[in-house]
Amino acid sequence: MTGTTAEGRIYDVAIIGAGVVGCAVFRACVLAGAQTVLLEKGGDLLEGASKANSAILHTGFDATPDTLEAACVQQGYALYREICESMNLSVLKTGAMVVAWTDEDLARFPAIVDKASRNGVPVRVLDAQQARQREPALSEDVRGAVLVEGEDLIDPWTAPMAYAHQAIANGGMLMRKARVEGGARQGDVWRLDVAGKPAVSARVVINCAGNYGDLVEAIARPSPFTITPRKGQFVVFDKTAYELFRTIILPVPTALTKGVVVTRTVFGNVLVGPTAEPQDAREFPTVDHDHLTKLREAAFRIIPALIEHDVTTTYAGLRPATQFSDYQIEALDGLGWITVGGIRSTGLTGALGIAEHVVGLYRAHFADPTPLADVVVPHMPNLVEDLPRPWMQEGRGPIACHCERVTEREIETALTDAVLPVGTLGGLRRRTRCMMGRCQGFYCTRRVMELAQTHLPGLVSPIGEGRHDA
Repeated sequence: MTGTTAEGRIYDVAIIGAGVVGCAVFRACVLAGAQTVLLEKGGDLLEGASKANSAILHTGFDATPDTLEAACVQQGYALYREICESMNLSVLKTGAMVVAWTDEDLARFPAIVDKASRNGVPVRVLDAQQARQREPALSEDVRGAVLVEGEDLIDPWTAPMAYAHQAIANGGMLMRKARVEGGARQGDVWRLDVAGKPAVSARVVINCAGNYGDLVEAIARPSPFTITPRKGQFVVFDKTAYELFRTIILPVPTALTKGVVVTRTVFGNVLVGPTAEPQDAREFPTVDHDHLTKLREAAFRIIPALIEHDVTTTYAGLRPATQFSDYQIEALDGLGWITVGGIRSTGLTGALGIAEHVVGLYRAHFADPTPLADVVVPHMPNLVEDLPRPWMQEGRGPIACHCERVTEREIETALTDAVLPVGTLGGLRRRTRCMMGRCQGFYCTRRVMELAQTHLPGLVSPIGEGRHDA
């Protein structure tokens, strides 16, 4: 439990789910002046859908125009760029190319350009020669590309951690290991049943439960949407491949998926994926040989030189897809409830825009608090490769993880953070990058466990688990 609480307290807002969207909504509600608690069933933040994504800061060029998703993605993109410097959050400028490999792909370019124009995003069509001039490592089979200069890469974990950190530093309350199992509206207050803990009372509940969104929605009403998790598998190539190219390589999208992306990461790797596989299970996505082989083969067709580089790891994530193509966000008048569901692959970019939209609904339907005047702004530690890292500094102390060059001091700082200490070993990896490099923890696990064991009771060896949580 992080923050302060009191027996019998009634919060203005209770948010269920501490993924990237829940963390952004948490921040927005606290800064808007609402007394807010964030409830997370896991032992740390980002333990569901948000722990696995391609980490692209989307312009929204390919969003369906005039949808809520398009509006939230564009506002989220602008807000991230507005706050990132003050919080020490990264932006790796890369641009993106939607690449055509066939005549059918080329025939879709006018529609892609028209959609981008309707969304207000400038793009430019390149012929095959121009595409290869920009990225010489592309296969000679390239037929052309649509260049989107504004698409960039970010650190997908530090950003939502910063949102939660700022919310707590400004008076918000976080409860981890707080699975909401039910609830009832009593007068104008929700009483939420939390497994193993006292009930939590709040005037308004915001459902940000991701892959469990339809089940949580049933607390308030029969859910109008059904979550069918969509699994995406990824392959991560070694850091030796990083200099092969710089632009995000996107396929011409289909109705089901944006397709297989080949991109750098801010951590110095090359990422290929995701697949798009509907499944029933809401947790523990697995990887399989056949899909991973197809991803590698697709990567080699796009950038042939990748065949000379090793795969560091593979992992899979689940996106909370519904039967609808747009976000499912609405306020339920008279019920003190706001639904935030169906946030799929654009959630990392759209989170801040979604949060502003949700606060607007809260003000319009439920209450109009006074925004905070003196706001604490956290300065987050840097994990990205293109900026100075702690291991480069004089007097850094011992290094615990040599693959990712993580110092013991970074690990100890994350474990003892006064505002938002690490809650799980997965959380420690996401805060520091330890055990996520070339050896996947083979050499550094013992030392990391020694550093963490007094702060994380019941710790067990993660060997094997890390390969699915890159």
